[in-house]
Order: sequence, then structure tokens, then C-alpha cells
Amino acid sequence: MPFGDFDAWQRELLFTGGFVQDGDAFEYGPEAQARFDRYIELADMVDGTEGPTTVKALIASLHAEDDHGAHEAVYGALERFSGRDLVRGAAMAVINLLEIPRDNSGHVLQLVTVLASDEDLQAFGAAFGRLQPEIRADLATLIAHHEADEWLADKRSIGRLRLTQD
Repeated sequence: MPFGDFDAWQRELLFTGGFVQDGDAFEYGPEAQARFDRYIELADMVDGTEGPTTVKALIASLHAEDDHGAHEAVYGALERFSGRDLVRGAAMAVINLLEIPRDNSGHVLQLVTVLASDEDLQAFGAAFGRLQPEIRADLATLIAHHEADEWLADKRSIGRLRLTQD
């Protein structure tokens, strides 16, 4: 793990991920720029060996609507994980996937479909199949949205995320 204290890294990642948004009442300034830069720096610390808990933290940090390119560092960090860890982390972050802006969730789900093996995706579907019915329904709606001319509409991704029930 390239950073020593995971909890401190995660707290700072989530805090700095709340950088200034378009339309905020206050002006951009040095403090806002420092938070933005630190967010990117924290994402760049990840080397992909940290495991699913770090994947979950990265996904949870994608809560800003207007990222001005900062989320590219997080997507790049997610790409460094094995498909297995990416799937496990995404499964841990199901609530976050439902709460973050749809464009962000779509990008994450597309990475899952492109980087994970068929076996990993079966585990992903099975994990979600054990969720509470309301959460499973919300996730199915989100996936359907992205498959209908969004992030999951291309031949590499469409139909790869199947939610199964045990």
C-alpha cells in the first residue's frame, strides 16, 4: 500500500472530493484550488494493489457533479486494479453507485464491464442478487439507464451486468 494510514487517506479523499462546484455561492480561490489539486494527488497515490476497500473509497469520492477533470484521476486509479478487486469494490460501493451522479456511476460500471472477466462479473451479479429488493431494483434501473444509450450501450458492455438471485 503506497499510503500508510488508509483511514486518514480515505477521510481526506472524501473531503477533498467535495471541491467547489459550478454555481456555488463563493468564489474559487487558493483554498479551493488546493483541495482540487490534493484530490488528484490522493487518487494518484493508488497503485492498484490496495484491494476492494480502496476501490469503494474511490467510488464514494465521485460525488461532485462538476469535476472539471479531477475525476479522471480516480478513473485512472480504478483502471489500475485487477478486475476481481474492481468488482469486489464496486459491490461494496453499491449505495455509493446509486447516490453519486449518474454520469459518474456509468463510467465506473463501464470500467467494471471492460476490465473484469466473465467469472468476476458473475460474482458481481450474484453479490447484487443478495441485496435488499429495493436496492436491487434501484441498481437494475441504473444499469438499464446506462444500457439505453449511455455508458453501457456499446458492444463491450451491454448485457454484461446481470443481477442474479440466489
